[in-house]
Amino acid sequence: MLRRTMHRFFFADEKRVGTRTILVGHRPVSETEVYVMQQFCDNKIISSKYTIWNFLPKNLFEQFRRIANFYFLIIFLVQVIVDTPTSPVTSGLPLFFVIIVTAIKQGYEDWLRHRADQEVNESKVVVIEDGKRVKKDCDAIEVGDIVEVTTDETFPCDLVFLASSSKDGTCYVTTASLDGESNFKTHYTVQDTAKLSTCQAIDCLIATIECEQPQPDLYKFVGRINIYKEDQEPVARALGPDNLLLKGATLKTTHKIYGVAVYTGMETKMALNYQGKSQKRSAVEKSINIFLVVYLCILVGKAMVCTTMKYFWINDRSVDEPWYNQKTQRERETFKLLKMFTDFLSFMVLFNFIIPVSMYVTVEMQKFLGSFFISWDKEMYDETTKEGALVNTSDLNEELGQVEYVFSDKTGTLTENTMEFIECSIDGYKYDGSMSEVDGLEYYEKAQKSREDLFLRALCLCHTVQIRHRDKVDGKSHLETSSQSYVSSSPDEIALLTGANKYGFTFLGQANGFMKIRNSNKEIESYELLHVLDFDCVRRRMSVIVRMPSGKIFLFCKGADSSVFSRVPESEIMKTKVHVERNAMDGYRTLCVAFKEISESDYLNIDVSINEAAMALQDREAKMEAVFDEIERDMHLMGSTAVEDRLQENAAETIEALHSAGMKIWVLTGDKMETAKATCYACRLFQANTELLLLTTKTVGEDRHKEEQLYTLLMEYHKKLVNEMPENCFVFKTTSSVLRSWTLSQEYGLVIDGATLSLILNPSQDSCSGHYKNIFEQICLKCTAVLCCRMAPLQKAQIVRMVKNSKGKPITLAVGDGANDVSMILEAHVGIGIKGKEGRQAARNSDYAIPKFKDLKRLLLAHGHLYYVRISHLVQYFFYKNLCFIFPQFLYQFFCGFSQQPLYDAAYLTMFNICFTSLPIVAYSLLEQHIPIDTLMSVPKLYMNVSGNAMLQLKPFLYWTFLGLFDGLVFFFGGYLLFWDASLEDNGKMSGNWAFGTLIFTVLVFTVTLKLALDTRFWTWLNHFVIWGSLAFYVFFSFFWGGILWPFLKHQRMYFVFAQLLSSVSTWLAIFLFIFVSLFPEIILIIFKNTKSKSRQPATLELPILVSYKHRENGYTL
Repeated sequence: MLRRTMHRFFFADEKRVGTRTILVGHRPVSETEVYVMQQFCDNKIISSKYTIWNFLPKNLFEQFRRIANFYFLIIFLVQVIVDTPTSPVTSGLPLFFVIIVTAIKQGYEDWLRHRADQEVNESKVVVIEDGKRVKKDCDAIEVGDIVEVTTDETFPCDLVFLASSSKDGTCYVTTASLDGESNFKTHYTVQDTAKLSTCQAIDCLIATIECEQPQPDLYKFVGRINIYKEDQEPVARALGPDNLLLKGATLKTTHKIYGVAVYTGMETKMALNYQGKSQKRSAVEKSINIFLVVYLCILVGKAMVCTTMKYFWINDRSVDEPWYNQKTQRERETFKLLKMFTDFLSFMVLFNFIIPVSMYVTVEMQKFLGSFFISWDKEMYDETTKEGALVNTSDLNEELGQVEYVFSDKTGTLTENTMEFIECSIDGYKYDGSMSEVDGLEYYEKAQKSREDLFLRALCLCHTVQIRHRDKVDGKSHLETSSQSYVSSSPDEIALLTGANKYGFTFLGQANGFMKIRNSNKEIESYELLHVLDFDCVRRRMSVIVRMPSGKIFLFCKGADSSVFSRVPESEIMKTKVHVERNAMDGYRTLCVAFKEISESDYLNIDVSINEAAMALQDREAKMEAVFDEIERDMHLMGSTAVEDRLQENAAETIEALHSAGMKIWVLTGDKMETAKATCYACRLFQANTELLLLTTKTVGEDRHKEEQLYTLLMEYHKKLVNEMPENCFVFKTTSSVLRSWTLSQEYGLVIDGATLSLILNPSQDSCSGHYKNIFEQICLKCTAVLCCRMAPLQKAQIVRMVKNSKGKPITLAVGDGANDVSMILEAHVGIGIKGKEGRQAARNSDYAIPKFKDLKRLLLAHGHLYYVRISHLVQYFFYKNLCFIFPQFLYQFFCGFSQQPLYDAAYLTMFNICFTSLPIVAYSLLEQHIPIDTLMSVPKLYMNVSGNAMLQLKPFLYWTFLGLFDGLVFFFGGYLLFWDASLEDNGKMSGNWAFGTLIFTVLVFTVTLKLALDTRFWTWLNHFVIWGSLAFYVFFSFFWGGILWPFLKHQRMYFVFAQLLSSVSTWLAIFLFIFVSLFPEIILIIFKNTKSKSRQPATLELPILVSYKHRENGYTL
């Protein structure tokens, strides 16, 4: 009725889709209006994955989705159903061990989540009911409840801010638990409810809130509040992100606030952000899957060969039915194809251990435990922030050793994001010193006094800085007096206020809608703040509309030169543009300042337009942008400012090291070209001899022939780089990637801006420029460095995607510190967040977070290199030892009539991967340093030896495979020759097949373990313990297993076998001989490679060699 009438009057054309209506305090707006109750979820938080009822089926379903687990389940079922040569225990026990360990781990993690949920859900909160404070459990809060929160408490759900103990209706919160930002954020009430600061007053509020349905964006909220008063028309006010208090944020410096619950439980923004990012897979994971397929084919091939040979063998009836073992009639009538199929399955079961089920658990354990070494690295700990590196995902540790392209932001990543005011320009006059009260600036001509004052007033008014007491601030601040400081989410704004203070104008704060400043005459001036046109990445400017003390209305605007120059008269641009370009070439960040006077009648129209756009529930951002665009026209340029953002510590050295390691560095920034170029020269991305190729609006033009000019430039650069250069000038190719060399006397760098990039990536429909992208891509890949300036966040992601999908599929890494870098961080193979001063959105969305850019060098060259070598060796070693394990079993079938007779005892089959050979490779994969970390850091070129997934390519894979086959041949035929016609016992008794298998198994365990010892370069007490301890455990177990008559075994076939075997001197000699022969080729190869390497490299650098570790002529310092 009345409410609906009002909405039809004001918002008749708006679509009301996807919104919710909330009764504040559950009080209806009128007795006559019918309100349809909406169903909202409760405030119970559920971050757990399982319940006690669904844990078992759900967890088992998820685990058996993995190919290896499902494969072993099938093998186990075949053993249970079909008469197979091995007990179901041999495959079932390892499988169940893996399943149980994984289930326990996941169950424990989920129990911790349940406990955390319970702690949150049962915490006490205060709800206002009938004017009284009522304590409830947090999960009892309903949408529409009015909640009271006191200082240092966290908000129990998403609240619309209604009132606070502050007179101006503001409060300050920190959102560290949401996005990692520790600085204070200011939130505001609508002025109509600001004075309802007691529970009795707030309980009298009759209002409804209409807002969008829950969505996960922490920085977006669209809504409006309708306030009803007796005998008055309802009042509608816009609600935005500044009016929303998010669950998980903490109230600071404000005694208490009142808010109404709008999103509860799993519909809060914090809960909606629980969902993980898209899963990234490393190159090693892909290689593991390929190896699994290859070994599965080998397994099937072995089973088929044995099945075929068996039926060829039993084709002779005297063999198939000897006189002493005649078949029954039923056996003769068995369908032959079915028998062949069951025999095939039996052979599959017999050889199934060639697929290492325990490898998945070992790899996961290595990744999980290995990630702690990054977090514990003291070299990546920042004493200033008291923070170290953070691992958000451990699945990509080895990918850090495979990076070929690095995409970096500039501000806050290469630079400190600590701004210092350097100078300003007013009407073309330079100001770079302090201004005295009487004489003004010394040594320089100056602008008119009125223009100076207007410019400095613009700096003091056009911002979103707040003033807080110094001892209460935890964030970006600048001390102004002994008790006050500036607080802002942008360090640029604080730097500009500091610069204005140098010239005698000081911002004193904002209260009750008025901003106060102290002018150069020490007089206090008060300005009514009418509207703030907030900064956004698209407009690249912000404005304020204020009423001057004289009553006149002014708009003050500051922004990037590209976004301001187009909105002021051309005659005013040149005198300021000179200063802007010079400052940019010096590496300073520049902003332009403009103003315009607004008449009272125009302001009334502007006010209506802004309010209408702000009240929209659908497409509010687009409508606000259109209104702002209309308002910020026909301004007058006053001048510009220059602030310095210093390079981060060792940023240049880090980039040089990454270059030497074979990586290409691209800088993607929103800054203007001149500023970005100066920074690139300062951080040595561009060298003195680097020839820059420019693709900017200056070189391409902005007229209708710009696409033709762009095509001409692209073809010119393509001819210079691609056609005229020697084939191997910049690259030399391997089977999987392109590795760079940086030894040329002439290097090329590309500089492109956002506008030109849009022409290339998004050509017009009527142009024939669809192939621009391919030409541009070829040019980029030939350049040693690329600078992309004036980039929008989406364009950053497009660039990363273009390179990621280029020929060779190179591994990409993106590093940034701000929210505008999140898109490229998520797009790259590896995303690195800098814990910077632009908030923690980048760090929160990244795979790894580091305190400083310089830590990227250690993360890649040391940790990345070592992690890749460790896990690659782990994977190859697992397949190698399992091939050694099963190949003798395959050979044995040729000597037992393909009867599917097992070579090893069931206990050995079961425990080989679980107990006897598991711990040494785990310790190796966590602790190995084949090259000292100091050497890896000082010789960056070593990184190229593992790039391109070098250790998991075809050549090392074949080497490990043939090594496994060779060792298997030595084990089997060595034992075969030993047992051929000699007795190992004094009484002349011949040994049986279990003694034969035990001998082979003993040589196998010792050989594969000593092989790992040969490969170990970094010995610790733990390596010694697990290697020699595993061998001792095997010997102890064998004596124990064969020394007791076990009552649960049908056949005591292993009784006293091991002890009797070792009682023979011939057995001891044979064991040592077989181990030596198996390892001899490996020893010879390592000696040869070490000798060859030492003869080629400087005597001062002695590096150990790993088999399958790639070496090239330029691998070291040659």
